[in-house]
Amino acid sequence: GHDIRGQTHVFHATGYDHLGVSAADRLSAQVQGFEARTADLVQGQCRHGMRQASEDHCLTRWVLAAACGEYLAKNHFIDLRAVEAGVRQAGVRPNPTLGLMVENLPTFGAGSFIDQTQTTLTYDQRLERGGDRPARSSLARSEGLLVVAEARVAQLDRLELVQRAWTDALAADAQVEIARERLNLAERFQAEVQRRVNAARDPLFAGARAEAELAQAQIEFDQAEVAARLARIVLAKFWDGVVDFSVGRDAFEDTSASRIAAGEVSPADLEVFQARRAISEAQVRVEEARAVADPTVSVGVRHMWANDVSLVFGGSIPLQRYDTNQGAIDRARAEGVAAQADMNARRIELDREIARLQVLLLTQANEARRISEETLPQAERAVTLVRDGFARGGFTYNDVMSAHTALLQARARRVAVLQAFHNDRARLDRLTGAHADLLGLETQP
Repeated sequence: GHDIRGQTHVFHATGYDHLGVSAADRLSAQVQGFEARTADLVQGQCRHGMRQASEDHCLTRWVLAAACGEYLAKNHFIDLRAVEAGVRQAGVRPNPTLGLMVENLPTFGAGSFIDQTQTTLTYDQRLERGGDRPARSSLARSEGLLVVAEARVAQLDRLELVQRAWTDALAADAQVEIARERLNLAERFQAEVQRRVNAARDPLFAGARAEAELAQAQIEFDQAEVAARLARIVLAKFWDGVVDFSVGRDAFEDTSASRIAAGEVSPADLEVFQARRAISEAQVRVEEARAVADPTVSVGVRHMWANDVSLVFGGSIPLQRYDTNQGAIDRARAEGVAAQADMNARRIELDREIARLQVLLLTQANEARRISEETLPQAERAVTLVRDGFARGGFTYNDVMSAHTALLQARARRVAVLQAFHNDRARLDRLTGAHADLLGLETQP
């Protein structure tokens, strides 16, 4: 199959004179093949890929392909048939005109109608002699290229949304682990406090505070589980699937993307401006063709009152005295220059954004690593020491809770950093078109 860039060659297969039978057949075959492959993807392969993604604990390309394919199948994201019809319509000739004229009609009481009238039947045809049809076909093909280019951009945007939804699901599961750890800490601490209360070493309110902390930890754990399930539901809705999968931790912990050099700007973003420039150039040819006067040729027969029949022939052509269409030509050329300038500005803007995201990935990966290697070990050690000291009566309830809070905040900060890392990575993948080969517009030659 060919990717979307191959679509350009389809539109320009027969030059600018007409679409051509072979090109039209190929475009129809592409539409049918696209629909068949999209339906096949939606009808079951996506769920198998989702389970495989869960087993591999990584953001697989199956997830992205399934979500994109479902969207194309249900929303008719791009209608290549409309493009084909537009090109076909642009290549047709002007319709002829059939005219009938009756002359010398008698007045009332002036005699027979048939004896005095003359009837003329004419067939008029406007002749396009400025290259109008090839110019219109070229414009229609260029507009088709814009449709395809904008479809690719929208699909890449959707893939970014899928990546972000996957990141949200991973982060929600990580929050569940933090809530579970808090619940475990609260349970163990409540048991220790209750033991001290029973031994009359702590007052009764200390046991009540520990029980309240345990109840709050249980509530937060339940809420975290609900949020995690909701995140998986949102992810599954991208391909209208069921939540019969779980996400793993390895993908969330992986920050190796920060060590990979970012690619160039996605060609899909620039192809939109290139298509607009091509439309402007084709519009120039259309306006230049319109500037050439088209003659109209007329042939017909005339029937006179004496049953005589004669052949008539005539023609007309507009005089290019006032309207030479120069303003429309200049406007089309200016729009082409503007499209080129917009593309250059967009490329610079995207290059700057890619560089910024690359730096952010490095800093976020470094922060997550340092929290894991420096902060968390010390916070865990502090919790152990404080709890041991509390059991011996050396620390207070507030000391233990402060140590617990510091540990949980460090873990929460690390989850927030990793979530921001993967969201920025999704944006970087979008700008560089890292998953462009997953777009569902591959076609058979």
